[in-house]
Amino acid sequence: MSVPLSQGLRVFKYIMTQKLKGVKRYPLVLMLEPLFRCNLECAGCGKIQFPEEILKKNLSAKECLEAAEECGAPIVSIPGGEPLIHPEMPEIVEGLVKQKRYIYLCTNAILLKRKLDDYKPSPFLTFSVHLDGLKEEHDKAVCRDGVFEQAVEAIKEALKRGFRVTTNTTLFDGVDPVRVREFFDFAMDLGIEGMMVSPGYAYEKAPDQEHFLKREKSQEFFRQIFGNPKDNWQFNQSPFFIKFLMGEKDYQCTPWGNPTRNIFGWQRPCYLLNEGEYATSFKDLMENTPWDNYGTGKHEKCRDCMVHCGYEPSAVIDSFSSVGKLLQTAKEF
Repeated sequence: MSVPLSQGLRVFKYIMTQKLKGVKRYPLVLMLEPLFRCNLECAGCGKIQFPEEILKKNLSAKECLEAAEECGAPIVSIPGGEPLIHPEMPEIVEGLVKQKRYIYLCTNAILLKRKLDDYKPSPFLTFSVHLDGLKEEHDKAVCRDGVFEQAVEAIKEALKRGFRVTTNTTLFDGVDPVRVREFFDFAMDLGIEGMMVSPGYAYEKAPDQEHFLKREKSQEFFRQIFGNPKDNWQFNQSPFFIKFLMGEKDYQCTPWGNPTRNIFGWQRPCYLLNEGEYATSFKDLMENTPWDNYGTGKHEKCRDCMVHCGYEPSAVIDSFSSVGKLLQTAKEF
């Protein structure tokens, strides 16, 4: 596993502080979604199907920084849409760095190479580049030829300039596990810090509804991928989450672990599932969301979900539940 020591210690201190305070529910990662607009139209995406008037809206830099302060999570993931389209993204990143948040700026990397001059390398900033496999698989997933090569070129340039870079891979039904393993080899050979991987979520508005993995099939699929891992593979995720994907651990979702703030407010109950009105504040989200109504076996839309934004927090919290598990996690990291 690959997470910098300083980041790991920050998360450890944060979780221990929450435990000592007796806090039952607390965020680990703020999913800061400042826009839905994107320069791709991926078949498995449920974000870009909003009407044009919504796609034109952004959270301001001020709203983004206030959300991070309000939430207090040590890590901020900035998905989209495509965040690099946002006119104030350099200001947002700079402000989050000043807050000493660890930032994962998620990007398809089409604009990354030309935007690198707007950012400074920092231990707090990571470009998390979406690569859903090797060239054939990735370009098919994003519904545009040539994107894989653009992303790889941008990754190489970012690494050359001293930026932290990870890859973020979403996998769907029909993908060959052997090709996924070959992709892992390729990604590590690029020199990236680590990889993140997750099955796709069945967004209701996604154009392609046929290739989302069901839970049992997901587990078999990930057993084929991770059953004989290579020593050079580094994952920017909890080792317990990888075991969960393989069916070796059973977790309930922790939706409050990765709360989402977007242009509508604080999304109930999670980044993936939009149920009812948006909360007006983080406090409102945490205190007035019926959390017990969601998760595997509790809600129909949660039935097959194994996505990292819900289950990674469960895995991380589990790893801190005992000295033995903590030592096991530290050893695998």
